[in-house]
Amino acid sequence: MDYPISKTEYDHIRTLLYDESGISLGDNKQSLVVSRLSKRLRDLSLDSFEAYYEFVTGDTSGAEFTRMLDLLSTNKTDFFREPKHFEFLRDEILPSLEREKRIRIWSSACSTGEEPYTIAITLREGVKNPAQWDFGILASDISTRVLAHASAGLYAQERISTVPTDVAQRHFLKGKGNNAGLVKVKPHLSDMIKFRHLNLMSEKFPIKSPLDLIFCRNVMIYFDRPTQERLVGKFFRYLKPGGYLFIGHSESLQWLKHDFSTIAPTMSPMRICAVASAQATRVDQPSKIGPFGLPMIG
Repeated sequence: MDYPISKTEYDHIRTLLYDESGISLGDNKQSLVVSRLSKRLRDLSLDSFEAYYEFVTGDTSGAEFTRMLDLLSTNKTDFFREPKHFEFLRDEILPSLEREKRIRIWSSACSTGEEPYTIAITLREGVKNPAQWDFGILASDISTRVLAHASAGLYAQERISTVPTDVAQRHFLKGKGNNAGLVKVKPHLSDMIKFRHLNLMSEKFPIKSPLDLIFCRNVMIYFDRPTQERLVGKFFRYLKPGGYLFIGHSESLQWLKHDFSTIAPTMSPMRICAVASAQATRVDQPSKIGPFGLPMIG
């Protein structure tokens, strides 16, 4: 049985969601909130959405907000999703960095980890001598639950069906016994990635080293235009001159004010935006505490 929701209750929940995550729910999404949260109310023995709102805002750990966020948003992702982006990384970006053999990439909404691991596979498969390169991948998400899944690097075997068999054999371990039917990312991939809890609505990100590439795919569709413009502006400041921003197939910067130039055709199956100017204010040069200015994971 679903719980009824009043306009006031709905406004409380969607305002909280917008203020904390940037996700914008329209006036017509009450049924979505009811259908996705009613079971949670029953599990908590709460009798109204107002009681649930008070429960979420009273949880200083933020765990229940994360739970609500996960229930209201879609964390669908796959290995090699929207493959043209990874082909561009392999065929265009990596060759341009062959001389310095250093690349920094941010998967800004990494969900359960398929995107950053695909990036890592593309990097290792895309160069002749991976050991000679300095690879750095930052993978972040607002949800601590999906980050825990991502950092574990453990997946049902069918999840890697989009990965060519020979590539999968090089980069995944096959489970046996109690782990039959599961695969685990090999250490040479997981060692390339630093997983961090980050909120894209933060004014500043703890990133010191200018980035070559940012992935932010199928995320901005949840944001209103002002939020999209602020986020795109922040991304610009963290990229190197000539750096790239990858957005999803269903997304566009066409109606936003920004400093990028679009380098993929409007109707292309890939959305790629390049930094157009080197004059913008950018982050400082790399510090010594880590490739992204973040404490290293031991």
